Amino acid sequence: MTKAYGATAADRPLEEMTITRRAPGANDVAIAIDYCGVCHSDLHTVRGEWGGTLFPCVPGHEIVGRVSAVGSDVSAFKVGDVVGVGCMVDSCQHCHPCEQGLEQFCENGMTPTYNGDCEEAPGHTLGGYSQDIVVSDKFVLKITHPTEQLAAVAPLLCAGITTYSPLRHWKAGPGKKVGIVGIGGLGHVAVKLAKAMGAHVVAFTTSESKREDALKLGADEVVVSRNAGEMAAHRGSFDFILDTVAAPHKLGDYTGLLTLDGTLTLVGLPDSPHPSPNIGYLIMGRRSIAGSLIGGIPETQEMLDFCAEHGITADIEMIRADGIDEAYERMKRSDVKYRFVIDIATMDA
Repeated sequence: MTKAYGATAADRPLEEMTITRRAPGANDVAIAIDYCGVCHSDLHTVRGEWGGTLFPCVPGHEIVGRVSAVGSDVSAFKVGDVVGVGCMVDSCQHCHPCEQGLEQFCENGMTPTYNGDCEEAPGHTLGGYSQDIVVSDKFVLKITHPTEQLAAVAPLLCAGITTYSPLRHWKAGPGKKVGIVGIGGLGHVAVKLAKAMGAHVVAFTTSESKREDALKLGADEVVVSRNAGEMAAHRGSFDFILDTVAAPHKLGDYTGLLTLDGTLTLVGLPDSPHPSPNIGYLIMGRRSIAGSLIGGIPETQEMLDFCAEHGITADIEMIRADGIDEAYERMKRSDVKYRFVIDIATMDA
């Protein structure tokens, strides 16, 4: 039995509850959780905004903690190791994507860290807003950041890999001009990653007030997207643009900024469709609009190692577990720079 915070219905606040975790099997790792990041998808799921929410719902897929026990067949981890768990806790392990280390695209359906089907009570997975979790060793990640940075590492398990994977796939690096649309929970990490990869980074924001912040994060240039002149100055010049915004907006504003064979990749999932872009921009420059979903376990480990090497963490605000509903309300107002992280020790307070 372990303490957790979750919701019993979409119209109910989150509350303290007791949940049951399975005993570690031969290939399992038990983790005492220290920190759990708060993702916007937690809010959408708890409030039933995406449909299909399974209650009781204990969110949380940005987990950092320490190994408390290992199964008899586990060799990669030992008690006391600092580890992380991201957005997945299982997949079939034998389909073509899984064999390539792309478990997020499992043809038989990967199991999300919360709100996914499982055999243990209550019949669906319960996430990281809790004191403990038990996970297959194949979905546990090693963390090598310094101890004082561990809380700020937690959002990398979602925001970090969600932006790292497309930047790597479309080869952001030296000699490439990369745009980051949106300076929020995802975008602020993306700016740091793209800069560390060696790209020339241009941050796009709708707010003049974020110009200075974007430069401090590492952007080489900042464009206020509502300024037509600033947008026009970059027409036809980007090799790659990563769009992190989860609200409907005009994609055509960005496809026209791509160079020949450039790609605009979307990682934000809006609750209604984007306006249709000007297809002429795609045809005339062999440009593409693409999408990307988190990353597989090997790439997530690569991301964590890269971030440790380059000193990259998320910019966070720590909260108590009983402050999660207030944090959700602030998230809805974009009143956070840039990710909330729950101090799980406060569940004992």
